[in-house]
Order: sequence, then C-alpha cells, then structure tokens
Amino acid sequence: MSLYNEWTELVVDFVQTKGEKAFWAEYSAVEERIYRKVLANANETLKFKISSFGEEMDTTPQFIMGFLDGINESLTETLDLESMDENSDVEMNIDLEKLYFNMLDVKADYLYTLPQWDSIFSEEKRKEIKKNLNDSKTVRNEEKIGRNDPCPCGSGKKYKKCHGAKGNQATN
Repeated sequence: MSLYNEWTELVVDFVQTKGEKAFWAEYSAVEERIYRKVLANANETLKFKISSFGEEMDTTPQFIMGFLDGINESLTETLDLESMDENSDVEMNIDLEKLYFNMLDVKADYLYTLPQWDSIFSEEKRKEIKKNLNDSKTVRNEEKIGRNDPCPCGSGKKYKKCHGAKGNQATN
C-alpha cells in the first residue's frame, strides 16, 4: 500500500473514531508547524526524506504525506504522490503566490496569517492576491443582450420591442 493510501485511510479512520473536528484540530497543528518552517526558508528548494522530515516535524510520515497532498497544486512541478513511500526523497519548489492564493481559497486563516508571510509578500501584494481570488469567484454574464440587439427568440424584432418590452418580461 502506498503512503498516500495510508494517509487517506488514516483520515477516514481518524474521523470515524474521533470525529472530524478532532482530526482537523490535530492535523492543523501539524500543518502549521510545517508551514512555519517551510515559509521561513521560502526562497530555498525544499529537499527532504519523508521519514526524516516527519521526525523533524514531530509527526508521522502519513501526516507529511497529508502536507504534500495539500501543497502539491502550489508547486512549480507537482509530485507523484501515489509512488512515494517513507524513504522517498522529496524536492519541491513552491509557487508562493499560488500557495497564498490557495490558502485564501480554502479559508485556512491559520496558515495565510502566519507571520512568516510578512517577509515574503508586502501587505499590498497580499491584498492583490486576495483581490485576484475574489475576482476569480465573480460570475459575469458575458452574453448580455443589448436593448437594440435582435431578440434571441428568433422573432426578428429588436429585444426592446419583443421580450425586453415591459409587460413581455414574464415570457423570458
């Protein structure tokens, strides 16, 4: 069984036995410790053996796999998590802007408010990333019909004289 599968089974078992809230409390504490270290050395390529990094972070290889699963889409090159085991060497370059964006997206305030971000991005840059996230969530109707456009019903009339006319709006 791959370490990734062990991780996913651990999550399911933990949630079933101790509850989802207990799982997230424990995992979040581990994840925060890891990110404090990772962000403190943000400009370096992160290299480690999964088992050794687990010992250094005072956690299990399965929780390190959970961290890798979470950060994977924020890397410049994603990792093949399914092929990893405790003895796998990991080398990863983090796209810090994407990581911050993803932390905002999943509402991980315990991570995107870490003080280590202060030395990585200015307050203005963090606001810009947050604005980009908000903009990406905004739904825009690109195919708005103008008053003088042909009515989409195919009548040949202008929209304002057909389905856009007051009183005809109920038939839209």
